[in-house]
Amino acid sequence: MNQQEGNLQESAVEFLDYLGQYITDHKKSAIERVLAQRTRFFTVVLEDIFKPHNASAVLRTCDCFGIQDIHLIEKTDTYKINPFVTRGAAQWVDLHKYFTAEGSAIDQCFGRLRSEGYTIYGTSPATDSISIHDLPLLPNQKVALVFGNEHEGISEEVKSKVDGLVHIPMRGFTESFNISVSASIFLYELMKRANEMEIPNFHLSDSERNELRLRWYKDIVPHADIHERHFRQQSQDL
Repeated sequence: MNQQEGNLQESAVEFLDYLGQYITDHKKSAIERVLAQRTRFFTVVLEDIFKPHNASAVLRTCDCFGIQDIHLIEKTDTYKINPFVTRGAAQWVDLHKYFTAEGSAIDQCFGRLRSEGYTIYGTSPATDSISIHDLPLLPNQKVALVFGNEHEGISEEVKSKVDGLVHIPMRGFTESFNISVSASIFLYELMKRANEMEIPNFHLSDSERNELRLRWYKDIVPHADIHERHFRQQSQDL
């Protein structure tokens, strides 16, 4: 780390302390508890979801399980957050949207995920799909789960480009769960297995936690932009 980077980090810590005086100890304690359990080892991809309340329910599920990133592939539908369903979850997770008038939004999304070390599994009841209980989980291999829309599931393009297909074993006549229920079952199973494995670097790094902490503080404190200008001016005057 050079001198300039060190000064920037020190300034960020000082600004956190500055904003912290406007946040209750109870809220700061809750933020630290959540940050300590946040992960990017697992992530969720939603492909062209028709009904906003379904996608919003998945966001809420991801926040509950400590998943920080959700990727949204928009082909024919644009996702809009339903605040009555998310119950504020959208404030705490990162949404990454992919849309292109030319080329493939799926390629954009999958290219990014693979560059970040993810193995990508499409959720599908297809005959060549493996059970969630048999999905390989390795300490050095992050996992992305792709969920399709309510009518058709994941597209043929997704099926042809993922690294594998995975499903929840069913015992009734119905072929699949509602998307939010499905996401809950998948994430519960994966998080349970990950906790049992004690995967190294499963949680966020210190720098990732610092970045989120600062962003969340800014979201919580009213007029944080004004406070930041005031803090910067004070720092320059010293």
